[in-house]
Amino acid sequence: MTRTFHGVEELRAGAGVDLPPGPWFTVTQERIDAFADVTEDWQWIHVDPERAAASPTGSTIAHGYLTLSLLPRLSSDLFDFAGIGRAVNYGLDRVRFPAVVRPGDRVRARGHLVEVTDSGTGVLARVRYSIEVKGLDRPACVAEALMLVEP
Repeated sequence: MTRTFHGVEELRAGAGVDLPPGPWFTVTQERIDAFADVTEDWQWIHVDPERAAASPTGSTIAHGYLTLSLLPRLSSDLFDFAGIGRAVNYGLDRVRFPAVVRPGDRVRARGHLVEVTDSGTGVLARVRYSIEVKGLDRPACVAEALMLVEP
């Protein structure tokens, strides 16, 4: 269930809370191929199923940056805002890719609202995300995202 923060003060009061996990989302080979086309990163481990099948991974794998780029889609199910002017991405800290995502894998995000600090006319919120792969113990991506939220 999506957590709604009603205004900046409620967001500030939510610092330290875990956000409910989102629903599972399937990563397809078609999405991996499309990402390769957009980024012009056609490394065989991503786009050549036959060659990748003979590699140590046993299949193609999603680009780490593809997994990271799913964060807006996956996090939209964790929380939203009501009664604010705007929320904009400010950047990322400590991005890691501990496990791979294969075509057909189901992923979802978990989040933790680490801190909320004053910044200009609003606040800077730091959210630690973990993108889980169904059936794996290690996450595919762990990142801290920063967003500016203004009343």
